[in-house]
Amino acid sequence: MINIQHKQDCCGCLSCVQKCPKQFISIYEDEEGFLYPKVDNSICIDCGLCEQVCPVLNQAEEHKPIEVFAAKNPNEEIRKESSSGGIFTLLAEQTIDSGGVVFGVKWNEHFEAVHAYTETKQGLADFRGSKYVQSQTGDTFKQAEAFLKQGRHVLYSGTPCQIAALKLYLKKEYDNLLTVDIICHGTPSPGVFRWYLSEELQMTAARQNNKKLELSNPSTITSIAKADILAKEQGLKIKDIRFRDKRLGWKNYHFTFSLVNISTSAQTSISHPFHENTFMRGFLKDIYLRPSCYACPSKSGKSGSDITLADYWGINSLMPELDDDRGVSAIIVNTEKGQNALHSTDAEVYTAPYEDICAKNPSLLHSCKIPGYRNTFFSSRIKEFHKGIAKTLYIPVQQRMKWKIYACLGKIKRLFFK
Repeated sequence: MINIQHKQDCCGCLSCVQKCPKQFISIYEDEEGFLYPKVDNSICIDCGLCEQVCPVLNQAEEHKPIEVFAAKNPNEEIRKESSSGGIFTLLAEQTIDSGGVVFGVKWNEHFEAVHAYTETKQGLADFRGSKYVQSQTGDTFKQAEAFLKQGRHVLYSGTPCQIAALKLYLKKEYDNLLTVDIICHGTPSPGVFRWYLSEELQMTAARQNNKKLELSNPSTITSIAKADILAKEQGLKIKDIRFRDKRLGWKNYHFTFSLVNISTSAQTSISHPFHENTFMRGFLKDIYLRPSCYACPSKSGKSGSDITLADYWGINSLMPELDDDRGVSAIIVNTEKGQNALHSTDAEVYTAPYEDICAKNPSLLHSCKIPGYRNTFFSSRIKEFHKGIAKTLYIPVQQRMKWKIYACLGKIKRLFFK
Protein backbone atom coordinates (compact mmCIF):
# COMPACT_ATOMS: atom_id res chain seq x y z
CA MET A 1 0.00 0.00 0.00
CA ILE A 2 1.00 3.62 -0.40
CA ASN A 3 2.85 4.68 2.75
CA ILE A 4 4.28 8.18 2.49
CA GLN A 5 7.18 8.52 4.90
CA HIS A 6 8.55 11.72 3.37
CA LYS A 7 6.49 14.45 1.71
CA GLN A 8 8.85 14.63 -1.29
CA ASP A 9 7.81 11.05 -2.18
CA CYS A 10 4.31 12.13 -3.25
CA CYS A 11 3.75 14.37 -6.28
CA GLY A 12 0.02 14.80 -5.62
CA CYS A 13 -1.20 13.19 -8.85
CA LEU A 14 -3.73 11.19 -6.75
CA SER A 15 -3.62 8.34 -9.25
CA CYS A 16 -3.65 5.98 -6.27
CA VAL A 17 -6.95 7.42 -5.07
CA GLN A 18 -8.56 6.81 -8.45
CA LYS A 19 -7.12 3.30 -8.80
CA CYS A 20 -8.11 1.89 -5.40
CA PRO A 21 -10.83 -0.71 -6.17
CA LYS A 22 -12.41 -0.28 -2.74
CA GLN A 23 -12.06 3.51 -2.47
CA PHE A 24 -10.18 3.12 0.80
CA ILE A 25 -7.83 6.03 0.08
CA SER A 26 -8.97 9.46 1.24
CA ILE A 27 -7.44 12.91 0.57
CA TYR A 28 -6.33 15.44 3.16
CA GLU A 29 -4.75 18.90 3.00
CA ASP A 30 -1.52 19.29 4.96
CA GLU A 31 -0.26 22.32 6.85
CA GLU A 32 1.39 23.72 3.69
CA GLY A 33 -1.84 23.57 1.69
CA PHE A 34 -1.03 20.52 -0.48
CA LEU A 35 -3.24 17.46 -0.97
CA TYR A 36 -2.02 13.99 0.02
CA PRO A 37 -3.55 10.51 -0.08
CA LYS A 38 -4.18 8.58 3.13
CA VAL A 39 -4.85 4.85 3.18
CA ASP A 40 -7.25 3.40 5.74
CA ASN A 41 -4.95 0.62 7.00
CA SER A 42 -7.72 -1.10 8.92
CA ILE A 43 -9.65 -2.05 5.77
CA CYS A 44 -6.98 -2.00 3.01
CA ILE A 45 -6.95 -5.31 1.08
CA ASP A 46 -3.23 -4.99 0.14
CA CYS A 47 -3.85 -5.42 -3.59
CA GLY A 48 -0.87 -3.19 -4.39
CA LEU A 49 -2.60 -1.33 -7.21
CA CYS A 50 -1.92 2.05 -5.58
CA GLU A 51 1.82 1.39 -5.66
CA GLN A 52 1.72 0.28 -9.29
CA VAL A 53 0.33 3.62 -10.49
CA CYS A 54 2.67 5.87 -8.48
CA PRO A 55 5.05 7.87 -10.73
CA VAL A 56 7.52 8.30 -7.87
CA LEU A 57 7.82 4.54 -7.27
CA ASN A 58 7.75 3.66 -10.98
CA GLN A 59 10.01 6.09 -12.79
CA ALA A 60 10.68 5.69 -16.51
CA GLU A 61 13.97 6.17 -18.34
CA GLU A 62 15.07 9.57 -19.60
CA HIS A 63 14.10 10.26 -23.20
CA LYS A 64 15.46 12.55 -25.91
CA PRO A 65 13.02 14.21 -28.36
CA ILE A 66 12.75 13.41 -32.05
CA GLU A 67 11.95 16.98 -33.15
CA VAL A 68 12.02 20.46 -31.62
CA PHE A 69 10.32 23.61 -32.92
CA ALA A 70 9.48 27.21 -32.24
CA ALA A 71 5.82 27.67 -33.15
CA LYS A 72 2.82 29.98 -33.28
CA ASN A 73 -0.91 29.61 -33.71
CA PRO A 74 -1.87 31.66 -36.83
CA ASN A 75 -5.06 32.75 -35.03
CA GLU A 76 -3.98 35.95 -33.27
CA GLU A 77 -6.96 36.03 -30.91
CA ILE A 78 -6.21 32.52 -29.66
CA ARG A 79 -2.53 33.37 -29.27
CA LYS A 80 -3.47 36.46 -27.27
CA GLU A 81 -5.55 34.38 -24.86
CA SER A 82 -2.85 31.71 -24.50
CA SER A 83 0.21 31.80 -22.26
CA SER A 84 2.69 31.47 -25.11
CA GLY A 85 2.08 30.55 -28.78
CA GLY A 86 -1.37 28.94 -28.60
CA ILE A 87 -0.31 25.49 -29.80
CA PHE A 88 -2.33 23.56 -27.22
CA THR A 89 -5.54 24.93 -28.74
CA LEU A 90 -4.57 23.75 -32.25
CA LEU A 91 -3.94 20.21 -30.99
CA ALA A 92 -7.14 20.28 -28.94
CA GLU A 93 -9.31 21.56 -31.82
CA GLN A 94 -7.97 18.78 -34.01
CA THR A 95 -8.97 16.22 -31.39
CA ILE A 96 -12.49 17.65 -31.12
CA ASP A 97 -12.85 17.74 -34.92
CA SER A 98 -12.28 13.97 -34.89
CA GLY A 99 -15.12 13.52 -32.38
CA GLY A 100 -12.73 13.30 -29.49
CA VAL A 101 -12.45 14.62 -25.94
CA VAL A 102 -9.92 17.06 -24.47
CA PHE A 103 -8.78 17.13 -20.84
CA GLY A 104 -7.22 20.26 -19.40
CA VAL A 105 -7.14 22.47 -16.31
CA LYS A 106 -9.79 25.07 -15.53
CA TRP A 107 -11.02 27.10 -12.56
CA ASN A 108 -14.03 25.55 -10.81
CA GLU A 109 -16.72 27.57 -9.03
CA HIS A 110 -14.42 27.94 -5.99
CA PHE A 111 -11.51 29.11 -8.18
CA GLU A 112 -9.58 25.94 -7.53
CA ALA A 113 -7.52 24.54 -10.40
CA VAL A 114 -9.14 21.26 -11.45
CA HIS A 115 -8.82 18.85 -14.34
CA ALA A 116 -11.93 18.53 -16.48
CA TYR A 117 -12.88 17.57 -20.03
CA THR A 118 -14.69 19.21 -22.91
CA GLU A 119 -16.17 17.91 -26.15
CA THR A 120 -16.59 21.36 -27.73
CA LYS A 121 -14.22 24.00 -29.05
CA GLN A 122 -16.01 26.61 -26.94
CA GLY A 123 -15.03 24.64 -23.84
CA LEU A 124 -11.34 25.01 -24.66
CA ALA A 125 -11.37 28.65 -23.55
CA ASP A 126 -11.44 27.52 -19.90
CA PHE A 127 -8.24 25.50 -20.43
CA ARG A 128 -6.23 28.29 -22.01
CA GLY A 129 -3.76 30.20 -19.87
CA SER A 130 -1.43 28.92 -17.15
CA LYS A 131 -2.73 28.22 -13.66
CA TYR A 132 0.25 28.46 -11.34
CA VAL A 133 -1.18 26.27 -8.62
CA GLN A 134 -1.40 22.49 -8.35
CA SER A 135 -4.50 21.09 -10.04
CA GLN A 136 -6.75 18.34 -8.74
CA THR A 137 -7.07 15.42 -11.16
CA GLY A 138 -10.32 14.21 -9.58
CA ASP A 139 -11.75 11.24 -11.53
CA THR A 140 -10.29 12.31 -14.88
CA PHE A 141 -8.01 9.26 -15.26
CA LYS A 142 -11.09 7.05 -14.97
CA GLN A 143 -13.02 9.25 -17.38
CA ALA A 144 -10.19 9.27 -19.92
CA GLU A 145 -9.94 5.47 -19.75
CA ALA A 146 -13.68 5.12 -20.37
CA PHE A 147 -13.52 7.36 -23.46
CA LEU A 148 -10.49 5.49 -24.78
CA LYS A 149 -12.23 2.13 -24.42
CA GLN A 150 -15.15 3.57 -26.39
CA GLY A 151 -12.70 4.18 -29.22
CA ARG A 152 -12.82 7.96 -28.99
CA HIS A 153 -9.74 10.13 -29.44
CA VAL A 154 -8.53 11.67 -26.19
CA LEU A 155 -6.07 14.49 -25.60
CA TYR A 156 -4.95 14.66 -21.97
CA SER A 157 -2.81 17.61 -20.88
CA GLY A 158 -1.11 18.14 -17.54
CA THR A 159 2.19 18.42 -15.71
CA PRO A 160 4.85 15.76 -16.41
CA CYS A 161 4.11 13.85 -13.19
CA GLN A 162 0.38 13.83 -14.00
CA ILE A 163 1.04 12.43 -17.48
CA ALA A 164 3.38 9.79 -16.05
CA ALA A 165 0.68 8.87 -13.53
CA LEU A 166 -2.03 8.64 -16.21
CA LYS A 167 0.07 6.27 -18.32
CA LEU A 168 0.74 4.06 -15.29
CA TYR A 169 -2.98 4.12 -14.44
CA LEU A 170 -3.95 2.99 -17.95
CA LYS A 171 -1.37 0.15 -17.94
CA LYS A 172 -1.31 0.01 -21.75
CA GLU A 173 -0.68 2.23 -24.75
CA TYR A 174 -3.71 3.53 -26.63
CA ASP A 175 -3.36 4.60 -30.25
CA ASN A 176 -6.23 7.04 -29.71
CA LEU A 177 -4.57 8.82 -26.76
CA LEU A 178 -2.44 11.95 -27.22
CA THR A 179 -0.64 13.18 -24.10
CA VAL A 180 0.65 16.73 -23.81
CA ASP A 181 2.70 18.00 -20.89
CA ILE A 182 4.61 21.19 -20.14
CA ILE A 183 8.06 22.18 -18.98
CA CYS A 184 7.15 22.50 -15.32
CA HIS A 185 8.95 24.82 -12.93
CA GLY A 186 7.04 23.29 -10.00
CA THR A 187 3.53 23.44 -8.58
CA PRO A 188 2.72 26.06 -5.91
CA SER A 189 0.52 25.37 -2.92
CA PRO A 190 -3.24 25.81 -3.46
CA GLY A 191 -3.54 26.69 0.23
CA VAL A 192 -0.94 29.45 -0.05
CA PHE A 193 -2.79 30.79 -3.10
CA ARG A 194 -6.00 31.01 -1.02
CA TRP A 195 -4.01 32.86 1.64
CA TYR A 196 -2.77 35.34 -0.94
CA LEU A 197 -6.28 35.84 -2.40
CA SER A 198 -7.72 36.36 1.08
CA GLU A 199 -5.48 39.38 1.64
CA GLU A 200 -5.94 40.81 -1.87
CA LEU A 201 -9.73 40.63 -1.49
CA GLN A 202 -9.63 42.34 1.90
CA MET A 203 -7.38 45.10 0.56
CA THR A 204 -9.63 45.63 -2.47
CA ALA A 205 -12.76 45.85 -0.32
CA ALA A 206 -11.09 48.35 2.02
CA ARG A 207 -10.11 50.56 -0.93
CA GLN A 208 -13.56 50.43 -2.49
CA ASN A 209 -15.28 51.23 0.81
CA ASN A 210 -12.73 53.86 1.87
CA LYS A 211 -12.13 51.99 5.10
CA LYS A 212 -8.99 51.40 7.11
CA LEU A 213 -7.48 48.03 6.29
CA GLU A 214 -7.62 45.60 9.19
CA LEU A 215 -6.51 42.25 7.89
CA SER A 216 -8.21 39.18 9.29
CA ASN A 217 -5.76 36.35 8.87
CA PRO A 218 -6.22 32.66 9.71
CA SER A 219 -4.19 30.77 12.27
CA THR A 220 -3.44 27.97 9.76
CA ILE A 221 -3.49 27.55 5.99
CA THR A 222 -5.97 24.67 6.22
CA SER A 223 -8.52 26.93 7.92
CA ILE A 224 -8.66 29.38 4.99
CA ALA A 225 -12.00 29.30 3.19
CA LYS A 226 -12.42 28.74 -0.54
CA ALA A 227 -11.84 31.77 -2.77
CA ASP A 228 -15.49 32.35 -3.73
CA ILE A 229 -16.51 32.39 -0.06
CA LEU A 230 -13.64 34.75 0.79
CA ALA A 231 -14.80 37.12 -1.95
CA LYS A 232 -18.44 37.00 -0.85
CA GLU A 233 -17.42 37.91 2.70
CA GLN A 234 -15.95 41.13 1.27
CA GLY A 235 -19.01 41.87 -0.87
CA LEU A 236 -17.17 40.82 -4.02
CA LYS A 237 -17.37 38.15 -6.69
CA ILE A 238 -14.35 36.84 -8.58
CA LYS A 239 -14.91 37.01 -12.32
CA ASP A 240 -11.56 35.78 -13.64
CA ILE A 241 -7.96 35.06 -12.63
CA ARG A 242 -5.13 35.23 -15.16
CA PHE A 243 -1.55 34.44 -14.26
CA ARG A 244 -0.30 35.28 -17.75
CA ASP A 245 -2.16 38.38 -18.95
CA LYS A 246 -0.37 39.47 -22.15
CA ARG A 247 -2.16 42.75 -22.78
CA LEU A 248 1.12 44.58 -22.18
CA GLY A 249 3.29 41.94 -23.80
CA TRP A 250 4.34 38.31 -23.50
CA LYS A 251 7.69 38.89 -21.84
CA ASN A 252 6.29 41.37 -19.32
CA TYR A 253 3.16 39.39 -18.53
CA HIS A 254 0.89 40.47 -15.68
CA PHE A 255 -1.01 38.68 -12.94
CA THR A 256 -4.56 39.98 -13.27
CA PHE A 257 -7.79 39.17 -11.50
CA SER A 258 -11.17 40.69 -12.19
CA LEU A 259 -13.79 41.36 -9.51
CA VAL A 260 -17.41 42.50 -9.37
CA ASN A 261 -18.90 44.42 -6.45
CA ILE A 262 -22.00 42.44 -5.48
CA SER A 263 -24.04 45.44 -4.32
CA THR A 264 -23.10 47.96 -7.05
CA SER A 265 -22.14 45.62 -9.94
CA ALA A 266 -19.04 47.80 -10.41
CA GLN A 267 -16.18 45.89 -12.00
CA THR A 268 -12.58 46.13 -10.83
CA SER A 269 -9.44 44.73 -12.45
CA ILE A 270 -6.30 44.37 -10.36
CA SER A 271 -3.13 43.81 -12.35
CA HIS A 272 0.57 43.62 -11.43
CA PRO A 273 3.66 42.85 -13.52
CA PHE A 274 4.73 39.30 -12.65
CA HIS A 275 7.95 40.50 -10.96
CA GLU A 276 5.98 42.85 -8.69
CA ASN A 277 3.11 40.54 -7.77
CA THR A 278 3.65 39.06 -4.32
CA PHE A 279 2.37 35.57 -5.11
CA MET A 280 4.41 35.35 -8.32
CA ARG A 281 7.55 36.55 -6.54
CA GLY A 282 7.23 33.74 -4.01
CA PHE A 283 6.48 31.20 -6.74
CA LEU A 284 9.45 32.20 -8.92
CA LYS A 285 11.71 32.07 -5.85
CA ASP A 286 10.53 28.45 -5.26
CA ILE A 287 9.28 29.21 -1.74
CA TYR A 288 6.03 27.24 -1.74
CA LEU A 289 6.44 24.55 -4.34
CA ARG A 290 5.33 21.02 -3.49
CA PRO A 291 8.16 19.13 -1.69
CA SER A 292 8.31 16.54 -4.52
CA CYS A 293 9.04 19.32 -7.02
CA TYR A 294 12.52 19.68 -5.54
CA ALA A 295 13.14 16.02 -6.54
CA CYS A 296 10.81 15.69 -9.55
CA PRO A 297 10.43 12.09 -10.80
CA SER A 298 9.44 13.14 -14.34
CA LYS A 299 12.19 15.39 -15.72
CA SER A 300 14.13 14.81 -18.96
CA GLY A 301 11.28 13.22 -20.90
CA LYS A 302 10.51 10.60 -18.24
CA SER A 303 6.79 11.45 -18.29
CA GLY A 304 6.28 9.55 -21.56
CA SER A 305 4.27 12.39 -23.11
CA ASP A 306 3.85 12.64 -26.86
CA ILE A 307 4.42 16.41 -26.94
CA THR A 308 5.91 18.86 -24.44
CA LEU A 309 4.96 22.55 -24.64
CA ALA A 310 6.64 25.60 -23.14
CA ASP A 311 7.47 29.26 -23.69
CA TYR A 312 10.28 29.79 -26.15
CA TRP A 313 12.19 32.12 -23.84
CA GLY A 314 15.15 33.79 -25.49
CA ILE A 315 13.48 33.88 -28.90
CA ASN A 316 14.29 37.61 -29.12
CA SER A 317 18.00 36.79 -29.37
CA LEU A 318 17.87 33.28 -30.87
CA MET A 319 15.27 33.90 -33.60
CA PRO A 320 14.55 37.64 -33.43
CA GLU A 321 12.56 37.55 -36.68
CA LEU A 322 9.87 35.50 -34.91
CA ASP A 323 9.57 37.69 -31.84
CA ASP A 324 6.59 40.07 -31.84
CA ASP A 325 6.16 39.87 -28.03
CA ARG A 326 2.81 38.13 -28.45
CA GLY A 327 4.09 34.69 -27.50
CA VAL A 328 6.06 31.88 -29.14
CA SER A 329 5.82 28.25 -28.07
CA ALA A 330 8.65 25.78 -27.74
CA ILE A 331 7.47 22.37 -28.93
CA ILE A 332 9.33 19.20 -28.01
CA VAL A 333 8.05 16.24 -30.01
CA ASN A 334 8.72 13.03 -28.13
CA THR A 335 6.94 10.35 -30.17
CA GLU A 336 5.87 9.56 -33.72
CA LYS A 337 2.26 9.96 -32.60
CA GLY A 338 3.05 13.46 -31.37
CA GLN A 339 4.86 14.19 -34.63
CA ASN A 340 1.84 13.19 -36.71
CA ALA A 341 -0.53 15.20 -34.50
CA LEU A 342 1.54 18.38 -34.69
CA HIS A 343 2.10 18.28 -38.43
CA SER A 344 -1.62 17.76 -39.01
CA THR A 345 -2.36 21.20 -37.51
CA ASP A 346 -2.00 24.67 -39.04
CA ALA A 347 0.77 25.63 -36.62
CA GLU A 348 3.54 27.85 -37.96
CA VAL A 349 6.60 25.78 -37.04
CA TYR A 350 10.31 26.57 -37.26
CA THR A 351 12.97 23.96 -36.53
CA ALA A 352 14.94 24.82 -33.40
CA PRO A 353 17.97 23.38 -31.54
CA TYR A 354 17.11 21.26 -28.50
CA GLU A 355 20.09 22.80 -26.70
CA ASP A 356 18.51 26.27 -26.94
CA ILE A 357 15.32 25.04 -25.27
CA CYS A 358 17.31 23.38 -22.48
CA ALA A 359 19.43 26.48 -21.90
CA LYS A 360 16.45 28.82 -21.52
CA ASN A 361 14.21 26.27 -19.76
CA PRO A 362 16.45 24.50 -17.22
CA SER A 363 13.34 23.03 -15.55
CA LEU A 364 13.11 20.63 -18.51
CA LEU A 365 16.08 18.69 -17.15
CA HIS A 366 16.59 19.71 -13.54
CA SER A 367 14.54 20.14 -10.40
CA CYS A 368 14.94 23.43 -8.57
CA LYS A 369 16.81 23.42 -5.28
CA ILE A 370 15.01 23.84 -1.97
CA PRO A 371 15.61 27.48 -0.98
CA GLY A 372 16.98 27.97 2.49
CA TYR A 373 14.20 30.42 3.29
CA ARG A 374 11.36 27.96 2.54
CA ASN A 375 11.19 26.80 6.14
CA THR A 376 11.42 30.41 7.28
CA PHE A 377 8.28 31.23 5.30
CA PHE A 378 6.18 28.30 6.51
CA SER A 379 7.35 28.53 10.12
CA SER A 380 7.09 32.31 10.33
CA ARG A 381 4.90 33.73 13.06
CA ILE A 382 3.85 36.51 10.70
CA LYS A 383 0.30 35.64 9.72
CA GLU A 384 0.10 38.15 6.88
CA PHE A 385 1.03 36.74 3.48
CA HIS A 386 2.47 39.91 1.93
CA LYS A 387 4.57 40.67 5.02
CA GLY A 388 5.68 37.05 5.16
CA ILE A 389 6.99 37.19 1.58
CA ALA A 390 8.64 40.58 2.17
CA LYS A 391 10.39 39.25 5.26
CA THR A 392 11.41 36.00 3.59
CA LEU A 393 12.84 37.68 0.49
CA TYR A 394 14.33 40.71 2.24
CA ILE A 395 17.87 41.41 1.07
CA PRO A 396 20.02 43.70 3.27
CA VAL A 397 21.14 46.96 1.67
CA GLN A 398 24.79 45.94 1.98
CA GLN A 399 24.18 42.77 -0.03
CA ARG A 400 22.26 44.64 -2.73
CA MET A 401 25.08 47.18 -3.03
CA LYS A 402 27.63 44.37 -3.29
CA TRP A 403 25.65 42.77 -6.13
CA LYS A 404 25.47 46.10 -7.98
CA ILE A 405 29.23 46.58 -7.63
CA TYR A 406 29.89 43.06 -8.97
CA ALA A 407 27.52 43.73 -11.90
CA CYS A 408 29.31 47.00 -12.75
CA LEU A 409 32.72 45.32 -12.55
CA GLY A 410 31.45 42.59 -14.87
CA LYS A 411 30.31 45.17 -17.44
CA ILE A 412 33.67 46.95 -17.27
CA LYS A 413 35.53 43.66 -17.71
CA ARG A 414 33.44 42.72 -20.76
CA LEU A 415 33.99 46.20 -22.21
CA PHE A 416 37.80 46.05 -22.01
CA PHE A 417 38.33 42.34 -22.68
CA LYS A 418 36.09 41.74 -25.70
